[in-house]
Amino acid sequence: MGEEDSRMMEFFNQYLIVLIALLVCTIMAILRVIFGPTIPDRVVGIDTINTVVIVCMVIFGAAYEEVIYIDVAIVYALLSFISTLFIAKYIEGGDF
Repeated sequence: MGEEDSRMMEFFNQYLIVLIALLVCTIMAILRVIFGPTIPDRVVGIDTINTVVIVCMVIFGAAYEEVIYIDVAIVYALLSFISTLFIAKYIEGGDF
């Protein structure tokens, strides 16, 4: 039982390191959204935050061995991509 507990602690320590790295990326993207000099910079920041959220969902699903989180991440990625296309078209000034 002790060996199993140590493997679980090692697994969650690695998971914690990844979450801290993703948190740093999210904070940098939030700063880009707040202080971005142009609208496209802010859109890229929001798209980066969406990507980090998708990665977090996949990691969470892998850590807890739940497929539903990965399925939700795929749908969220598709919606994020479509919304980025619409925002880019709007910034360009084209019609929908």
